[in-house]
Amino acid sequence: MRQYFWLPAPDNNQSEKELEALRRQHQLILNAVGEGVYGLDLNGNVTFVNPAAAAMIDWDMEDLIGQSMHAVLHHSHADGTPYPREACPIYAAFQDGAVHRVTHEVFWRKDGTTFPVEYISTPLHDEAGQLIGAVVTFRDITQRKWAEAVQQRANEELEHKVQERTAELYAANQQLRELNQLRSRFIAMVCHEFRNPLNTIALSVSSLDRYDTQLSPPQKATYLQTIAANVERMTQMIDDILVIGKIEAKILEIQPQPLDLVDFCRSLLAETTFERACNPIRFTSTAPHLMAVLDKRLLRSILTNILLNAIRYTPDDKPIQVRISPQPPQILFEIEDEGIGIPAADQPYLFEPFHRGRNVSNIPGTGLGLNIVKQFVELQRGNIAVRSQVGVGTCFQIWLPQQMEKA
Repeated sequence: MRQYFWLPAPDNNQSEKELEALRRQHQLILNAVGEGVYGLDLNGNVTFVNPAAAAMIDWDMEDLIGQSMHAVLHHSHADGTPYPREACPIYAAFQDGAVHRVTHEVFWRKDGTTFPVEYISTPLHDEAGQLIGAVVTFRDITQRKWAEAVQQRANEELEHKVQERTAELYAANQQLRELNQLRSRFIAMVCHEFRNPLNTIALSVSSLDRYDTQLSPPQKATYLQTIAANVERMTQMIDDILVIGKIEAKILEIQPQPLDLVDFCRSLLAETTFERACNPIRFTSTAPHLMAVLDKRLLRSILTNILLNAIRYTPDDKPIQVRISPQPPQILFEIEDEGIGIPAADQPYLFEPFHRGRNVSNIPGTGLGLNIVKQFVELQRGNIAVRSQVGVGTCFQIWLPQQMEKA
């Protein structure tokens, strides 16, 4: 769309006063405009400029008249590389007669600094419709660019937070799904493990009822012992499941206290539970006394579970050893036997609930003890490792801190 700037030529019917008044009015309008405005002739030289334009580039208005405005304020890109005049949209306006609007360039001040601008270059025609130059209107958009940058940063931070939160929710959802699967599997395993002793009890009760008159007292005693053993097994499973539940619910209280580990182990092994008539459990310590601050109840459960397994899976004529030694800032407990050993295929799953080695045959056990042991060790900020070979034996190594602080 063509725009015309009309200044009436004086004739016999128009007085010089009226013409001067009109020119003053045009000048006042230009001076009042907050945006920079300047005019160019066909050579690209300044024909007029308003105060706002001169102020934005730190030039005097008088010094700009007749100057090449491209050389004054548009000679280089923002990165300092030259900006050829023939590539300039401002000059394209009076070459192709089209309006050119640009929002991503910079103008240069007299001191060599730049500021971002938005400008419009509009072709200027005379009354005869001939191109005589262009009018350029521009504004300093530094504040707008700053606001856009702030908004962009805010959007990026928000997007980053949304992505983080989404990832957290996804991870939580995955964890919840895994927990549900574990819970379902755990319930299924519990039901399976309870079904076996219940079936054995039911069968024993049925046999006692059906063949009461035909069974001898020793036979009846055998059935009753079977019932008692399976009840004990189920009770142990219930106790173990309750302990696991407390651990997972984080309601198991840790109570560290000073212990002489040498005296503690000797006292534990003296209990009838760990008696072995043919080959007593051997205990050795590298020091006569070894002090530590640990949870006595948890330590007892750890050692008891592993020792009972060692007794259960080791022939009576084969040795079992317990060794403790300081490895500051930890204490190392080692329980080694020459029992049946653990198959290599079972070792990665050794501490999972209800997992039992494929070579245990009919040796009784719940499959929960080692899972509890591992969790008790970790609750005391310790580590546990095992090495084993079928037919050779097994060695459990437990590292616990010598000075455990109460959580």
